[in-house]
Amino acid sequence: MARVIEKFFITSMLMWAVPIAILYAFNNNLFPGSGDMSPYSVTLLSGFLAVVSVNIVIAFYIYLAMKEPSEKHEPDPKFVSEAEASVKHLVVPSPTQEPSSSSHNKEE
Repeated sequence: MARVIEKFFITSMLMWAVPIAILYAFNNNLFPGSGDMSPYSVTLLSGFLAVVSVNIVIAFYIYLAMKEPSEKHEPDPKFVSEAEASVKHLVVPSPTQEPSSSSHNKEE
């Protein structure tokens, strides 16, 4: 469980840090060629790359989650039997209830 929380924490920090770093680098001309671009183009490109970087981090987190070993969890048998009984009680109409469609036909 600790490894899952660690992965979540790391990817959460990356989801904040990477886009901010991209925006900072573009706005301070740290990328080669970004100084030659118009302010409109710098804003557009940096915003687009920041959004793409967030999606890449999310995909990386999903990849890590898919690689996480899944252990088979067996549900509590008592809980399962009580759940099945409650569902059957809701689905199966009681014999005292009339179907609603036949009562409408009798009135007509």
